[in-house]
Amino acid sequence: MLRLFLLFTLVPALELYLLFQIGSVVGPGTTVLIILATGMVGSWLAKREGLSVVAQLIQELETGMPPANRLMEGGLILAGGLLLITPGVLTDVAGFSLIFPVTRRAIAPVVLAWAKRRITVRTLDPGGSPQPDHWKARPHDEAASQLPFDHPVK
Repeated sequence: MLRLFLLFTLVPALELYLLFQIGSVVGPGTTVLIILATGMVGSWLAKREGLSVVAQLIQELETGMPPANRLMEGGLILAGGLLLITPGVLTDVAGFSLIFPVTRRAIAPVVLAWAKRRITVRTLDPGGSPQPDHWKARPHDEAASQLPFDHPVK
């Protein structure tokens, strides 16, 4: 509840304060142009980087590499693009940091590790029946190595 309050109240208030401060220095017209320019540049960068990550994802899937890193980068690009079309100074800084390859590649493993810690995969107990009391929660790595597939996924 507190996080939602901070996200939807404190962050926009801080963004408005910063925009007013910028507007008092460079003028309201220039401030609006800055907001529009960051939105346009951000959407262009998000499209360019997104297409690049999709191409890398396809290439890695064709060679049999797991897609987790590229999928996470794609999600970060999407989030960065959304932040950049949102007016504000802090959202622009966060958005650009999620879109630029250098910072995105530094952030992606941290977010991926956080997501892995939060995910629980449920699999059948080997040799057990499919009854609900035989389902066990396991960490994702152990569960993935024990999936009961007899044939490759096509």
